[in-house]
Amino acid sequence: MPENIRRSAVITGGWLLGLIWALPILYALWAAFHPSAYTTDFDLKAPLTLHNFARAWVAAPFARYFLNTVILVIGIMVAQFVICTLAAFALARWPFRGSGILFGLILVQLMVTPDVLIVENYQTLHMLGLIDTLTGIGIPYVASAFGIFLLRQAFKTIPKELDDAARIEGATTLQTILRVYLPLARPVYVAYGLVSISYHWNNFLWPLIVTNSVSARPLTVGLQVFASVDQGIDWSVICAAALMTSAPLMILFLVFQRAFIQSFLRAGIR
Repeated sequence: MPENIRRSAVITGGWLLGLIWALPILYALWAAFHPSAYTTDFDLKAPLTLHNFARAWVAAPFARYFLNTVILVIGIMVAQFVICTLAAFALARWPFRGSGILFGLILVQLMVTPDVLIVENYQTLHMLGLIDTLTGIGIPYVASAFGIFLLRQAFKTIPKELDDAARIEGATTLQTILRVYLPLARPVYVAYGLVSISYHWNNFLWPLIVTNSVSARPLTVGLQVFASVDQGIDWSVICAAALMTSAPLMILFLVFQRAFIQSFLRAGIR
């Protein structure tokens, strides 16, 4: 097959796959901005409306759900940054007896999905009195094996001579981490932060099990009100609610997409 035909076929196939992937998003946009009567009637002359967003906003306490979700994802991300940074620095720069075994155990955790530990985590949180709290939702995720692994690999690419130079200048270990390692590993932190926020913003099963009240429910759990039989199924309102939920993530990725891609090109997994 000639090279130009093969290239055209690859490009065409890529566009087709991209269109198939985008179809649910395009339908959600259509249904959210048009009246319910036009949910399946794709008339280009159909009137536009924002009424679906207003109905979705008042159908559930979205303001509280948004606040809970923002507090949850930011709290988890900050805790992960602190714990993973300290652990990664120790594994990368402080060799000690058994450090290889410890790092191996951390890698084993990558193969254990959080769903396997739901029962044990729930029992532990029940004993601690953290059921139906944002702390209870986030605490099983603060020590991330993926974060430790990613940051350790990034720290090992930083020349050790910078540590010696910092110590000669009188910097402590914490100052060395803050002034040397964090700035040089910034793209990795941006990428890991986006992955963490995206995962916990969309996490559903664990928050559904742990929360019982509006005061602790995030957006993903709060959206189930639209699937209720009592509320009825109005796809225009459902799509509007889904767009309101996913819009912050889309905006965040568009803002930081260059840093996200460069983090794996410049200081990715090695």
